[in-house]
Amino acid sequence: MTGIEELLLSRIRDVADYPEPGVMFKDITPLLADPAAFTALTDALAEISVRSGATKIVGLEARGFILGAPVAVRAGLGFIPVRKAGKLPGATLGQTYDLEYGSAEIEVHAEDLSADDRVMVIDDVLATGGTAEASLRLIRRAGARVAGVAVLMELGFLGGRARLEPALDGAPLEALLKV
Repeated sequence: MTGIEELLLSRIRDVADYPEPGVMFKDITPLLADPAAFTALTDALAEISVRSGATKIVGLEARGFILGAPVAVRAGLGFIPVRKAGKLPGATLGQTYDLEYGSAEIEVHAEDLSADDRVMVIDDVLATGGTAEASLRLIRRAGARVAGVAVLMELGFLGGRARLEPALDGAPLEALLKV
């Protein structure tokens, strides 16, 4: 385990039975509250983004905003929020995706992306991969290219990587931590 992995893991709190019995929630708020850990996380994700040749950062609602915005600033890139349907003003481009029970929709302002853009998707956790997969479809529908996906942690037991691989179409998926 590397020093950054140890630092990040030491600042993630396990919360048992949240949001429902049997779930072990990974709470990143202690990491965000620690300036050294938050800076190390931001630097690592910015380095991945720059290395990928990204021109824009997409942050997925809501914790992807918290991580993606400082990554964009650190990397000198633009930041594009991908939000739940109905939260962005004006014209949007939407993408629906399936959840375990039902479906959801995310949206983006398509005019913020162009064919010249290579977009890095930033989020806190890769779980089942549904939201990330929908964001990749949305980015491509807006005319931009996918530079990759970078997350703080991947919950490997939920199979998100396998679901996401076809949608990545060769773009990298990087997780700083795998749990």
